[in-house]
Amino acid sequence: MRALAQERALGDWAVKGLGCIGQIAIESLDDGTFLLSHRDDAGRADLTIHSGAEHADRLARFDDAENYRPLKTAPNLRHGWKMSLSDLEELRLALDHFYPGRLAAFFAFENGDLVTTPFRETLERQSGMYRIAAQISEEESDELIGNFCRSDGGCLRAILWRRDRIGTLPSTKLPPEKFDPGHDQAGAGGPVIPLLCQEACNLLVAEARRVVQAGR
Repeated sequence: MRALAQERALGDWAVKGLGCIGQIAIESLDDGTFLLSHRDDAGRADLTIHSGAEHADRLARFDDAENYRPLKTAPNLRHGWKMSLSDLEELRLALDHFYPGRLAAFFAFENGDLVTTPFRETLERQSGMYRIAAQISEEESDELIGNFCRSDGGCLRAILWRRDRIGTLPSTKLPPEKFDPGHDQAGAGGPVIPLLCQEACNLLVAEARRVVQAGR
């Protein structure tokens, strides 16, 4: 039922003109099918054509230089492809491969159900080798988040969480639009399905641990 609800929402978003998500352009055709491509590739005639959502996993896994992409919302999606999808179900599956969990996050956000977790709370619940990450200072956190999460070269998600329970902004190093769900983090402008960040990811936690260890 949740998948069907998300597919209906996808159809509604398309009607509203939300034709992009992250670095991906979504083209709705008159016959009910869809085409996906990299937004930078508009107008190219030499794209490799893929049919079916199953190809999205491979395309999302490696960048143009065949380097593994541990963060799927990083602005380094590979170029040179176009994907043909038969219906809304295939569109949902493909976008979930490209940006895991982000459709569900936006769906929850639109329905007022998205729960955010402060950075400090995320760190405090870590155990084992990552427990030390909670020792990161406020100054170190400000610098780390400002660098790691920036849209230019870092991550294309709009940050909804705060640094602590009193609502401190995650970083003074980031522009205000980084916290705006309506802003196109890819920088091209126009209406988009936003990539939302409701809590610090595991990669950011790992970086916090590295910062603490480096300062010892």
